[in-house]
Amino acid sequence: MRATDGDARLGELHTPHGIVQTPAFMPVGTQGAVKAVRHLELEEAGAEIILANTYHLLLRPGDELIARRGGLHGFIGWARPILTDSGGFQVYSLAQRRVVTEEGADFQSHLDGTRYLLTPERATDVQARLGSDIAMVLDECLALPATRDEAAIAMARSVRWAERCRRRLLALRDGAVPDVRASNPGQAQFGVVQGGAFQDLRDESVDATVAIGFEGYAIGGLSVGEPVDQMYAVASATARRLPADRPRYLMGVGAPEDLVECVARGIDMFDCVLPTRNARNGQLFTSQGRINIKNVRYAEDDDPLDPQCGCYTCRHHSRAYLRHLYLAGEMTAAVLNTLHNLSFYLDSMRRIRDAIAFRTFATFRQEFLLSAGSAGTP
Repeated sequence: MRATDGDARLGELHTPHGIVQTPAFMPVGTQGAVKAVRHLELEEAGAEIILANTYHLLLRPGDELIARRGGLHGFIGWARPILTDSGGFQVYSLAQRRVVTEEGADFQSHLDGTRYLLTPERATDVQARLGSDIAMVLDECLALPATRDEAAIAMARSVRWAERCRRRLLALRDGAVPDVRASNPGQAQFGVVQGGAFQDLRDESVDATVAIGFEGYAIGGLSVGEPVDQMYAVASATARRLPADRPRYLMGVGAPEDLVECVARGIDMFDCVLPTRNARNGQLFTSQGRINIKNVRYAEDDDPLDPQCGCYTCRHHSRAYLRHLYLAGEMTAAVLNTLHNLSFYLDSMRRIRDAIAFRTFATFRQEFLLSAGSAGTP
C-alpha cells in the first residue's frame, strides 16, 4: 500500500509479468482477445492487466492446447499480467444447462452440447495450464432473487470449494500433480466472498475465506440485478473486513460512477464488459457524460467525441464521422468506439490514482460524479 485517502487505497500488485498500479480496471478479453482492439492499442491506452475467461478457453481451443503453446501469454501475445476467472459465473448463466452439486458444476457446452464437470480441482488445473498471473477459485454465484437459506447454502459451498482450490494449487506448486504442468509457477490465487445481500453471511464468508489464506480476495455475487445502493453497502461493509495488505477485487463492476464510488469504499480492482459492449452498441462515455452516437443531433457535429480525451479516436475523428460509421455498419465503428471507451476508463483510473496520491480524492469524486457519471448527455 503506497497511500490512502479516506478508505480509497493506492497500491501496487506485483505479478510474474509486471506490476499493476491499483486501483485498476481490467479490460475483459473473454477468449484471449479484448473485442475490437489489438493488444497494441490496449497497451497505448494504459491497460496493465486484462481478464480472460476460463469457461470459454476450456471449451475452445482448450487449456491443454494453450499449455502446449507455453501458456496464455505466449499464445495470445500479451506480455503483461492476466487474471483468469474460474468459469463459475458463466456456468451460473447457463441456467437450464447446468446442475450444481457438492462435487462441482455439471454443465452442457453452449457450442456443441458436450457435457463437462467443472470441479474446484479442475478449475484450478485449467487455470494453471493457462498460466495466468491471478487465478480465481471456483465459487457458486447465486441468481436473484434468493432467500437467505439459498444464499447461506451457496456461500458455505463456495467456502468448501475455495478450500479444495487452495489445496489443489498448493499441490501443484509442490509438484504433486504430475499430469498438470503449470505454465506460470508464480501464479497467485484469489478467494471469493459470497453471501448475497445478507451482510451476516458476507461476514461469515470473509472470515472463512481469509482463514484459508489467499494472495488476494474478491467480492462476488454483486452487480447481478440488485439496487446500486445495496451493492455499494455490501461492497463497503465487506471490504472493511478484508485484510488491509491484500488486494480487493469487486467482480463484474461496472459503470464509471460505480468505479469511483467503490474505490471510495476501499476496492482496488475491477472488471466489466460495459465499456466494450456499450461501444459496439453506440454508447460512449465522455467527460461530459454518456453519448448515444446514433442520435441525429450528431449528424453534422464536427467536434471530437470528447475534447478532454487524448485517445486516437478523439484526436482524429468527429462525432459526425463516428455516427456515420455506426449507421453504415462499418467494423471500424466498433474499433474506434471501443478504443475510446477503454481509454476513458483507463484514464479515469489513472486520475483516481493521482487524486489518492495527492489526497484530493473527495474533490475528484464529487466533480467526476457531476460530469462523467450517471447524468450523461442524451
